[in-house]
Amino acid sequence: MNGLTNDGSKTLSMTRGQRSRRLTHNLRVSQADAAAFGVMVGLGETYLPLFVLTVGLSEVMSGLVVSVPVLLGGMLQMVSPWAVALLKSHKRWVVFCSMLQAASFVPLIGAAIVGYIPAWAALVVASLYWAGGLGTGPAWNVWIGTLVPRSIRAHFFAKRTRLQQLTVLAGFLGGGFALQFGKRLDEAAGAGHGNVLAVFGILFTIAFVCRVLSASFLAAQHEPVPLSVERRRMPVLEQLRSYRHSAGGRLLFYIIVVQFGVWITGPYFAPYMKKKLHFEYVDYAVLIAFSFVFKIMALPLCGRFAKRWGARRLLTLGGIGIIPLSGMWSVSDNYAWLCLTQVTAGVCWAAYELAFFLLFFESIPANERVGVLTLFNLLNSAALAAGALVGGVILSLADEAPWAYHTLFVASSTWRAISLIFLWRVPHIEVTGDAVGVQIEELRPTGEVLDGPILSSLPDETRP
Repeated sequence: MNGLTNDGSKTLSMTRGQRSRRLTHNLRVSQADAAAFGVMVGLGETYLPLFVLTVGLSEVMSGLVVSVPVLLGGMLQMVSPWAVALLKSHKRWVVFCSMLQAASFVPLIGAAIVGYIPAWAALVVASLYWAGGLGTGPAWNVWIGTLVPRSIRAHFFAKRTRLQQLTVLAGFLGGGFALQFGKRLDEAAGAGHGNVLAVFGILFTIAFVCRVLSASFLAAQHEPVPLSVERRRMPVLEQLRSYRHSAGGRLLFYIIVVQFGVWITGPYFAPYMKKKLHFEYVDYAVLIAFSFVFKIMALPLCGRFAKRWGARRLLTLGGIGIIPLSGMWSVSDNYAWLCLTQVTAGVCWAAYELAFFLLFFESIPANERVGVLTLFNLLNSAALAAGALVGGVILSLADEAPWAYHTLFVASSTWRAISLIFLWRVPHIEVTGDAVGVQIEELRPTGEVLDGPILSSLPDETRP
């Protein structure tokens, strides 16, 4: 009897040890995935609009190529539940989409070698990139929630988010200095963009390798068998009817209205800086760094504000704060002024985005959040694409004249001010937390970041 008891205890001890080792392994490779993904975003995605300009495409196209294709990614998320059911695995679908995103860099590397890419091809490549990137969202959110125990979620996701932010920062700063070096070589040679294009090719190659590594780290993580129970999902039209008059629905409508106005001008800051202000690559990278770093620094302060004074007040401050940001680019093109603008943008976007995530998901039942997040991403992508198309039409009609950019800047600020009408209709929502883990999905030159909230990091999902 004692032997059986001892044997049973030994077996139980081994099982606990195996579980501990598996958990440690999953957490480590998830952190490695975040780091590799962050480098890809910083090196590859951030410089796509400048690459489009370098190979001779128009300023309007450089904006459209990083905005309109996002809609395809938003649409692909709608088929994610069926894809997961077909593959019988969240993991397989996430890894497949990750490899699709990695593959999108291959034609960009080829284009850097030959020095040209047709406009239609650039749009197709960008569409594949966003389809692969955003397509992972819902499935990954469900999957990661099964891997990280509630008791450590808050700490783990905070650490994971900081690591990804750091690698994104390192990526776009390193890319900016590398491109500046290539430009200096071209200027010394006195002809063409050969060295700059070579650097673009190297950046895209590194981005490709990083995304392949990211996919391999995802593949190395375990998945519960059988699949975890899916959270509740509703058809799109049913969701829209259900949330139309709710607190979450009113908040969603306000955010979508704002996004349309933001993206009238959002995709066109990069061509404006490069073609109209003639900024160096380092100038471009440093300006992005100002908004990105100050946003990171402001998030903890915004979280403490939300905990003490409420997320609704934080959203009001953020919503008002983002109004003049684009218009400030019309005041002066002095570099010091634009740096100050970027600092302001980082703080205001931190307040706006954190408050939105806290309020939005506090108003949605936990078992409906994956479906609602998918719906939000679809509507957000549609607003983004619509705003970019409106801005592109205005620039095209004005033959990409400098005054047309300033028109967009003022129009965007005006629209953001008008959107406050819908903010006042958002009721008070009690929020218990002050932080949300995020997956960075897109980085914009002026601080507008397309973040994906990690649902498992929400306050009510981190309490044991």
